[in-house]
Amino acid sequence: MKHGWHGKILIVDLTTRKFRHETIPEHLLEVYIGGRGLGVRLMRDYYRLDPFDPAMPLIFATAPLCATNAPATSTLSLVSVSPLTKTVFDSSTSGEFALQMKRAGLDALMITGEGSEPLFLSIRRESVEFIPAAPLWGKRTDSVFSAVSNLGAVAAIGQAGENGVLLANIMISDGGSFGRGGMGAIMGAKRLKGIAVKGEMKTGIADAEKFDMASRDVIRLLNASPFVSGPFGISDFGSSALVDLVAQRRMTPTANFSRTFFEKSSNYSAFAIKGRFRTVQNGCCGFPMRCITTSPSGELRMPEYDALSHFGALNNIDDLSSIIEFCRICSRAGMDPVSTAATLSAWGEIRGSFLAADEIRSTLEEISSKCGFGETLALGSRRMAEKMGREELSMSVKSLELPAYDPRGAYGTALSFCTSNRGGCHQSALAISHEILRKPVPTDRFSFSGKGRILAISEDSIAAADSMAVCRSALFGASLEEYSELLSAVTGVGYSVKRLQETGSRIFMTERFYNCANGFKLADDILPERFFNEPGSGGDGIEIPPLEKGKFLEELGKYYRIRGLNRDGCFDDAAFLEKQP
Repeated sequence: MKHGWHGKILIVDLTTRKFRHETIPEHLLEVYIGGRGLGVRLMRDYYRLDPFDPAMPLIFATAPLCATNAPATSTLSLVSVSPLTKTVFDSSTSGEFALQMKRAGLDALMITGEGSEPLFLSIRRESVEFIPAAPLWGKRTDSVFSAVSNLGAVAAIGQAGENGVLLANIMISDGGSFGRGGMGAIMGAKRLKGIAVKGEMKTGIADAEKFDMASRDVIRLLNASPFVSGPFGISDFGSSALVDLVAQRRMTPTANFSRTFFEKSSNYSAFAIKGRFRTVQNGCCGFPMRCITTSPSGELRMPEYDALSHFGALNNIDDLSSIIEFCRICSRAGMDPVSTAATLSAWGEIRGSFLAADEIRSTLEEISSKCGFGETLALGSRRMAEKMGREELSMSVKSLELPAYDPRGAYGTALSFCTSNRGGCHQSALAISHEILRKPVPTDRFSFSGKGRILAISEDSIAAADSMAVCRSALFGASLEEYSELLSAVTGVGYSVKRLQETGSRIFMTERFYNCANGFKLADDILPERFFNEPGSGGDGIEIPPLEKGKFLEELGKYYRIRGLNRDGCFDDAAFLEKQP
């Protein structure tokens, strides 16, 4: 096996309590690299299954750059089909779990089946231990991490995952998570409480001199990036630095996206957090960006931007302590704070009044335990709104609740919510890097012209980065050019930017094919009507008009043509999948 890869996948069947190691063909590793790409390729035989079918796998995949000293690369991808959206779904997290899985000699871990009782997996290089987990069932994630800390890095679910809440995350012992999409509910259906992994293997590097040179280039660019290392960047404040920036752009989703400006957002801004808690910045393993904000002791991890904004402006809450508490409740219950807050906001508009802080606290507990009306809220905003006869008030695409950037304020971002294979997500293209983070603000943020082509290129780049184990935030400074040099140095395989773009396109279009085969089409690539009919909150010389639906659809059609799709956003070539490696 070439450098960078171990060439091994561990396949675990919870039903039979058996496991086996298999060799991954070298050509597949070269073509799909690892991470998201490898996970998507391994889904080929399973994508038509119901998410809760015992045969549906949870696929964890590492990549060649993981567990090297390459900057910002200790990232792991999880791929399956989301029970919330029914789309093929990838999620990623950085930190010790990714490193330990790679050090255990694994490029991928596939978990199938369903335990007859609650189980916990302990994975070492050659062994898997199936540990009865009844004493841990019903426990919060922080309690689980404390109980099994001697076993290595841990991924676990809380009560939300156990109870099949469609908003459930899989939480990681060092503070990260596999977020969005309800992957924790799949783990709960499998009666798998958690996974611990520990290893000592090293990742080989084919060309150490070239690797060191490319690493220095990446670090130089990250240090030069205003967003990463500037005086108000994520290395000083974490992603909470976006609170004031997005407010200045007049695109803060407020009161279930009925407005785009929240007068009291400064109460939970980066400066408010630092002033209140004297926070410090930390980073994931091997990350030069210090974008994790914690209390000085490290005990309290501050929420990321989307969670801050959605429990804040989206729900008309301006109390910082309450917002942090809501996010902590979600973390301990193993629940996605972004989708949960968006679901609460939709319910607030439906019932005619948004929940007060005390109501939110108790309602979060009801959602995670599926008690009372919490059972309906546990379905996510779209299904909840449908049950109440107000589907139009779910601010989601493909049933995934939108993040904390109002689409009326940045048209490429608006389009990216719809073209994302996951559902309403900005991470698949990171159009915000062009439309929101740049200074001065680009004048074309209120134009659809050319955005389809820009999105296609960006989506391919992000898919390639996810497959190399590169943190998406690193792309605000470095680029595929530098990381292609790193990948080539590690593996000894020649990867150019062009080859990485082609790889990213193959991955992205395979995901799209899976979705189309499961019935997704043009009608699923549309924003809620609110954004086409209602203006945002203008001010400070900025007007936020409704999106023009005709121009939106025109650019979406151009995007389809660029992607080689038909007018319905689907494939005329039924044999597309068979033509892929």
